[in-house]
Amino acid sequence: MNEFFKGIGKIQYEGPASDNPLAFRYYNPVEVIGGKTLKDHLRFAVAYWHTFQARGSDPFGPGTARRPWDTITDPMELAIAKVEASFEFCEKLDVPFFCFHDRDIAPEANTLAETNQRLDTVVSAIKARMAGSNVKLLWGTTNAFSNPRFMHGASTSPHADVFAYAAAQVKKAMEITKELDGQNYVFWGGREGYETLLNTDMKRELDNLARFLGMAVSYAKEIGFEGQFLIEPKPKEPTKHQYDFDAATVVGFLKTYGLDKHFKLNIEANHASLAQHTFQHDLAVARINGMLGSIDANQGDSNLGWDTDQFPTNLYDATLAMYETILAGGLGKGGLNFDAKVRRGSFQPDDMFISHIAGMDTFARGFKVAWQLQADKVFTKFVDERYASWYSGIGADIEAGKVGFRELEAYSLKNGEPSIRSGRQEMLEGILNQYIIETK
Repeated sequence: MNEFFKGIGKIQYEGPASDNPLAFRYYNPVEVIGGKTLKDHLRFAVAYWHTFQARGSDPFGPGTARRPWDTITDPMELAIAKVEASFEFCEKLDVPFFCFHDRDIAPEANTLAETNQRLDTVVSAIKARMAGSNVKLLWGTTNAFSNPRFMHGASTSPHADVFAYAAAQVKKAMEITKELDGQNYVFWGGREGYETLLNTDMKRELDNLARFLGMAVSYAKEIGFEGQFLIEPKPKEPTKHQYDFDAATVVGFLKTYGLDKHFKLNIEANHASLAQHTFQHDLAVARINGMLGSIDANQGDSNLGWDTDQFPTNLYDATLAMYETILAGGLGKGGLNFDAKVRRGSFQPDDMFISHIAGMDTFARGFKVAWQLQADKVFTKFVDERYASWYSGIGADIEAGKVGFRELEAYSLKNGEPSIRSGRQEMLEGILNQYIIETK
């Protein structure tokens, strides 16, 4: 078996005092918190597309990445080599999962039949490699946005033939996800949106999107796929307006079409910020609706208005994200997928490891802080006290539906001006900082 990342051994936990860039400082996979190891709590995953496909290109220049497989030119030979490289990478990082789009693992051919044959070949190689490894598939998905046929959308295309082609592609991707024992299947809208309403039948497109998702639910039952379906919200890019704009929009869409029992949400940090939300906000929306399924862990740049997909190093955001996750009862079948890419200037192979280590340390540290915050009930006690008026008296009567406007008018006339307390935002943010700094 060829070793691609020579000179890099299995990444070890060395503790906060370590100055080794190829070691964990805060992520100790066997550390037990609340009866589970950190590895089981966090369920890290590597994104096949950014890690093994991205080359660091941008609109102003070609890719800069140097990779151990750069000398391989045959497309299928390269695809098989990347399978080997991906498992070596995950095993050396001790990451339990990976994620992929169908077109990440096998190059598209001239026909759908040829493309499916290529997928079968690569999936066989993945299965063979999985047989001797602890690395598993967190989720599969479909790239129904890159090929020019999807320029006007996939399931929302004005052309029925494109809808049919996208369905055929998703069918195959679901089959290989099941074959590889994938625990989830993700739908990301890509080009499911519009550039202008002047040429768009929005009602038809939304109806067709719902029909498409319903067909996927039916086919999953037909083939016995028991993985969790996930939808990943994003407000824009590549379309001006995407139908899966944010967590609240997706929840409303699913409930409108009666699909909410079949889907949960895959929340990405950079997508939330593009929607002018915090990462915590979209996680909270998914949580309170019982629909938090998985997380794409990355971050954007507040000075840039697009999806930069940077590796997550913001401890404040990671702590609040893990706090919401703990409140939700954990990630279930989901995980923390690093939907992130190294910067164009970080072109060396070891940068691939260093970036993932930084992200894993960030979320491990954030999880520990969040766990302590929840254990101490720092915020929940304050929230309970802030809403105490709803637990008895007139508040309890309102929530029980025992009173209406007439009764509430009479109450207000009798009791006069309400008593208001401070929200103490700055105090709570200071406490959060204290926990981030002091938690061991």
